[in-house]
Amino acid sequence: MNPTKKLIVICVAFAGMNGCARQRYHRAPISPSETASRLESRNLQDAGLRVFLEKNLGHPLSSWPLKSWDLPSLTLAAFYFNPEMEIARAQASVAKAAVITAGARPNPTLSLRPGIPSPYLFDLSLSMPIQTAGKRGYQILEAKNLSEAARFGLANTAWQVRSAVRTALVNYFVAVRNAEQMQAQMKILAGRVQLLRKRLAAGEISRPELDLARIDLANARLGALNARTQISQDRSLLAGAIGVSVSALNGVEYSWPGFDRPPNPDSLSPRTIQREAVLNRLDVRQALAAYAAAEASLQLEIARQYPDIQIGPGYTYEEGNNFFTLGLSTTLPIFNRNQGPIAEAEARRKEAAAQFLATQARVIAESEAASARYRGAWKELAEAERVLKLHGGKVRLAQQTFKAGESGPLPVNSELLGSAAAASAKLAALSRAQAALGSLEDAVERPLEPGDILPLSPESPALKNHAKEKKR
Repeated sequence: MNPTKKLIVICVAFAGMNGCARQRYHRAPISPSETASRLESRNLQDAGLRVFLEKNLGHPLSSWPLKSWDLPSLTLAAFYFNPEMEIARAQASVAKAAVITAGARPNPTLSLRPGIPSPYLFDLSLSMPIQTAGKRGYQILEAKNLSEAARFGLANTAWQVRSAVRTALVNYFVAVRNAEQMQAQMKILAGRVQLLRKRLAAGEISRPELDLARIDLANARLGALNARTQISQDRSLLAGAIGVSVSALNGVEYSWPGFDRPPNPDSLSPRTIQREAVLNRLDVRQALAAYAAAEASLQLEIARQYPDIQIGPGYTYEEGNNFFTLGLSTTLPIFNRNQGPIAEAEARRKEAAAQFLATQARVIAESEAASARYRGAWKELAEAERVLKLHGGKVRLAQQTFKAGESGPLPVNSELLGSAAAASAKLAALSRAQAALGSLEDAVERPLEPGDILPLSPESPALKNHAKEKKR
């Protein structure tokens, strides 16, 4: 075999070996009806969810399904089911794959030019690209920083999901208690109507006084209906925050041991809250990673002032003669030296720095406002509890007076109504305190109540892709 044929065979074999590592395309069609069915079939008895909970709680579950769901377990269920988490995980995967792209070395180029129609002319060359000025390293650094920013974005999305679950659960607890209070108030008002009806029959009161009590009773019934409607609405919002249908929550019981006792604001130093918000908030760390990526991008554009090199051997066959050559080629930076892309990269770096400073400033303002709001709401709750205790004492005193025969049942009924109003005021104060505590947790992006899940980070197992568990 002559040298020309040998070289052709070697080149063809090289190309064939390179093709062995190729990946194949696999179809992944989406059927709206099938996806809708899967969404509707999600429930809190899912076997994959159990595996996911045990992995993140760090211990096996004694029973399944859970008898009672609290905020940490519902949060993990939301991490498992919520579609927003899947979007964020996919975005993080895209950014991670971009690191592979950035680190890929450029492939060599093989050129083959046979003589046509003469069989005595043949030219073959192999060109190897060489990146200069450390461009590949800057590409990898930029992609890694963007991947890190995407991972913090995933953790930030997870916190937003957790915040939505907490808000929905707080509203649901408040709605249930409000419905119970409205029922109790209806019972008291119904008793008042009966007492006033008897006094009217005895000629002790006028008709308008009884009519006013009936109006209060009717308003209480309307409030009770609204309260039951609110329970259904908040239950739907809770299901949406978790990522399941409302029917998936049928028969589910909830618990929140410390719901009535939010932490004392004195245990949450404003300075500590602000420092944690500035240094540990996920969006701050995401903005910092984005700035590092912009920095690497500028370094890459500056390195691109220096052209890459193409080098490689060549072979020419001409009428029985063999010629071997060594080729070298490069782009001549005559008309521009990459000034435009460098200017754009510098501007993007300035923008990233401004975004980081703006994020920190916003975080400081949010943490200060949330801390002040929670401190005020907690004091309001403490005062509402004190007023409720005073009403409780008045009720007991009225009952004792009635048992002693020193008064009738109507004063007792009046005190019970006053106590019911105080209980409603306390519930409203508790709702505001829990909402303010949620805002304060959002300001630092970590739980502030004991027993809750640990602060989120990109390394948390709860943020991993759990497609395998879902398929089980």
